[in-house]
Amino acid sequence: MAYEGTSRELLNRYGVDVGDRIILQTPHGPYEGIIMPRTELGDDYHIVMKLVNGYNVGIRITGTETIENLEASQDVGIYKGREPVSDESMPTFSILHTGGTIASRVDYKTGGVVPAFTPEEILELFPELEEIGNFRAYLVSNMFSEDIEYEHVVSLARGIEKELELGTSGVVITHGTDTMHISSAALSFIAQKLPVPAIFVGSQRSSDRGSSDAKMNLMSAARFATTADFAGVGLCMHESMEDDACFIHEGTKVKKMHASRRDSFRSINQVPFARVWQDGRVAWLRDDHARRDLDRKPEFFFEFEEKVALVKSYPGFQPEIIRFLTETGYRGIVFEGTGLGHVPLNVLDEYTVHHSEILKAITEFVENGGTVVMTSASLFGRVSMNVYSTGRYLQSAGVVPGEDMMSEVALVKLKWVLGQTTDPKEAAEMMVTNYAGEIAERTTSNVFYYQLPRDDRKTAKDWNTGNE
Repeated sequence: MAYEGTSRELLNRYGVDVGDRIILQTPHGPYEGIIMPRTELGDDYHIVMKLVNGYNVGIRITGTETIENLEASQDVGIYKGREPVSDESMPTFSILHTGGTIASRVDYKTGGVVPAFTPEEILELFPELEEIGNFRAYLVSNMFSEDIEYEHVVSLARGIEKELELGTSGVVITHGTDTMHISSAALSFIAQKLPVPAIFVGSQRSSDRGSSDAKMNLMSAARFATTADFAGVGLCMHESMEDDACFIHEGTKVKKMHASRRDSFRSINQVPFARVWQDGRVAWLRDDHARRDLDRKPEFFFEFEEKVALVKSYPGFQPEIIRFLTETGYRGIVFEGTGLGHVPLNVLDEYTVHHSEILKAITEFVENGGTVVMTSASLFGRVSMNVYSTGRYLQSAGVVPGEDMMSEVALVKLKWVLGQTTDPKEAAEMMVTNYAGEIAERTTSNVFYYQLPRDDRKTAKDWNTGNE
């Protein structure tokens, strides 16, 4: 990550390096900030700086610029934060880390962020946690969320099992946002009948940015997990772009809907459980949640099936994809079909002759002991395979309707189902059985309209009272 070429020559000329605070004079004006490490794929003609406003920028240079060194870098050394103070009169909650933007702190040597996993580091970032209760913090994994596998969620569930044995009042799970909704769905099937909350939380903006959502999300999640009359898996993130409140979403009914907005997580085909504030206030939006019950015995189902594929239907879809999955021993396929749950089956002309082979390939997969589940690329609404002949043909071939499950949720559920049974008939029955709120009793249009962008708080308040 060291600078090379023209950028290195400029830094050497003025005796500065990564971590130094400088003023870089360019033809476009001066830039003040800290020199950051070069990106791994960076060229030789840019210097990366963290500006005084907290944002990182890449500045193209020619070698003719001048540099004023304001402050040389100082080694941070070993981090030494104070240990949390234990108070027996307060509840104890647990923080399990899997990585992500939220589990980070500023490294003042470079101005960047580095993982913060120990209780001492977490307390330095969020001293208000001591006002909530005693807490234990453990590292389950440290990775980008796109690298998380089902086995890591199993490890997370085993960590929760251990924390329950130690008498935790609630569990907070820090997670990268990209796949957090998939992990929350998977944990919902693995860890059932939990006696206390297990709340996923992440952040879209790192703690070194003025617009960071890390503190509000974590504090809201921690207070809710420790004190709310709730049990089971939830996910806590910003309700809106403002720093007003968070939503507690159901673990199997939430999706990341925007790449970078702080309110990117939305409940799909369901209303969030609650609106929560940093100070611990809770406004319940539903009353069908499980209540906190320390006498309830949790059930853990750790087995899962690896060979399950998620396949998207599209114009031009070829049957060879399904035949490949059959030949390589896959036990399950989740289709993300179109509309009410369709894939191309009808032969209309010379361009659609291969459609007849798609139904044959699906039938062969089922006859070989596989389970096929149909979901829809449309996020809102339900799969209904009795409306059109295409859906009826698919059902006659053995395809199981995925109800109102999102394709990712159906995927992790089928992995879990096939880990519990080798009987295709039983697997089909389990896929249409509601285990963790993944199948809503009914879907209303109000949920769809609620998901539309809302930039003013009045609209959100009116929706909560039932008025448009």
